[in-house]
Amino acid sequence: MRILIIEDEIGISNFLKQGLEEECFAVDVAQDGNKGLEMALSNEYDILLLDWMLPGISGIEICRQFRKENIKTPIIFLTAKDTLDETIFGLQTGANDYIKKPFHFEELLERIRVQLRTKSGEQHLFTLGNITLDINSHQVFKNEEEIQLTQKEFALLEYLIRNKGKVCRRSRIIESVWDIHFDYNTGVIDVYVNSLRKKLDFKENEEYIQTVRGIGYIAKEK
Repeated sequence: MRILIIEDEIGISNFLKQGLEEECFAVDVAQDGNKGLEMALSNEYDILLLDWMLPGISGIEICRQFRKENIKTPIIFLTAKDTLDETIFGLQTGANDYIKKPFHFEELLERIRVQLRTKSGEQHLFTLGNITLDINSHQVFKNEEEIQLTQKEFALLEYLIRNKGKVCRRSRIIESVWDIHFDYNTGVIDVYVNSLRKKLDFKENEEYIQTVRGIGYIAKEK
């Protein structure tokens, strides 16, 4: 899952980036409005965290332009603007939620999860054959037995399962799971896929993660 933070206070953006990455999100940061809008319109994100007062164009204008493009990505305002009128105005502009600074990270995390559940139709359990992945608890089970995965292994499995039946190109996997946006040795993906296959102990009839030669991987049940 990819999140874009548009926030000019470096301390806040660094704190949010670190915390969200520890929760297995891929995180990009923009520290001015113009760059933030450019990134928001040119990349696919699952959530936008948006400050109101920014260098360049304001968060309000970013929200307006984003919605003019008919993009439905959830937007959460993080702002010191704290009057009732300002809150209502921010929501009317097109934001899905509005959190006043200062805020608790745990509250923000839960609000992000609410938006993601709403976006995906409240789904938090994903299956792949006899494998179940629980987004809320960050647990993976095979035949009801819990499988211990690292954060990156969990994030990779989540990405593949969310895109079940679709060919996942290496470039998209490295962007979404490792948050790397330039030419990079994608061999690291092979290492993690092999680790997943080993930990999930796939049998001959359980080729749930298949290699698409020269392109990437696909998660499928048959």
